[in-house]
Amino acid sequence: MLWINSEFDRKIVFDNISSLGYNSDMNEYCGRECEKEDEENAFVLKRLMYTASLIEARLEAALEDTGLSLSKFAVLDRLMKASEPMPLTRLAGQLACVKSNVTQLVDRLETDGLVERRDDPEDRRSVLAVITDKGRHRYEIGGEALMAVAKELLKSFSKEEIELLNRLLDRFNRN
Repeated sequence: MLWINSEFDRKIVFDNISSLGYNSDMNEYCGRECEKEDEENAFVLKRLMYTASLIEARLEAALEDTGLSLSKFAVLDRLMKASEPMPLTRLAGQLACVKSNVTQLVDRLETDGLVERRDDPEDRRSVLAVITDKGRHRYEIGGEALMAVAKELLKSFSKEEIELLNRLLDRFNRN
């Protein structure tokens, strides 16, 4: 758990966050003089971004031995939940990324034998992605690895704290 108790800790977090490569209006805003409340709000947002990057790194590391990345796992997850071949355009929409990114991901998954491409019998302009048996197996292994990390990351929280965190994140995401 990341605890920030001093100006030194605050500087470390800000320095680490700026090294994440974010280049946003918020970063420019935080570089200027701002009111104390605005500074605290910006600081909380930066801590959220930093925490998210730490969590993402842990999840990526957990998948490393499976030959998957979070992006590849996300494609397999969508295909598993769809339980039918999915057009790459719909897959891109569900993953909230451009079709060219999905095409590259599917290329890599196909090379690994985890996904196959098929022509869409209803639309000859469309290509469908289909998860293979090997892809289903790798998805299960990856899911177990991610669940182990989730348990590890949340083990110091009580059930009530996790529920509170979920409610706070829900409220945050609605804004």
